[in-house]
Amino acid sequence: MTMHTTRDHEAGHGPGCLSRRQMLIFGGTAVGVVATLAPSDLFAKEASLVGSKYAAEKVATLADLASGKPIEFDYPSKGIANVLVKLGEKAGGGVGKDGDIVAFSATCTHMGGPLGTDTYKPDHKVLGPCLLHLTTFDLTRHGMVVSGHATQSLPQVMLEVRGKDVWAVGMMGLVYGYDRNPKA
Repeated sequence: MTMHTTRDHEAGHGPGCLSRRQMLIFGGTAVGVVATLAPSDLFAKEASLVGSKYAAEKVATLADLASGKPIEFDYPSKGIANVLVKLGEKAGGGVGKDGDIVAFSATCTHMGGPLGTDTYKPDHKVLGPCLLHLTTFDLTRHGMVVSGHATQSLPQVMLEVRGKDVWAVGMMGLVYGYDRNPKA
């Protein structure tokens, strides 16, 4: 017969209770079994990004773009500010022969603070910090948050190069202030 002391019951080690160590071992084993039995391609699939397509709109010519000098433009409709920049290094979603031309919403995803061309830092390839809560976004990595309060990346403008012109053709991500991306 096993005797349980008061200390065992206070620590949660009474009959039918698992210790923290036992729970971690059990949980780790369960994860291992699921990973082993799951189809081999289950964890290998890439997450597909969802975007909104709009009518193509010319936003710049390649000759207008100087490395590190951002250009502001409205897209997909008037009043929705964006920043286009030639980064000088390959970027996620970048277009052009070097894959370094990107565009992002100029509105912070945390509380809608402005992120105009004056917040672009060419040495670090970031936009920000936002004036409201200091969020900064990495433009080489699809506008992901580097620091600050935002929890979502900046919406990225989908671009195409047609001849000598750069065209906006859609938005990747939700534009701040909308429950679904606006109609153009």
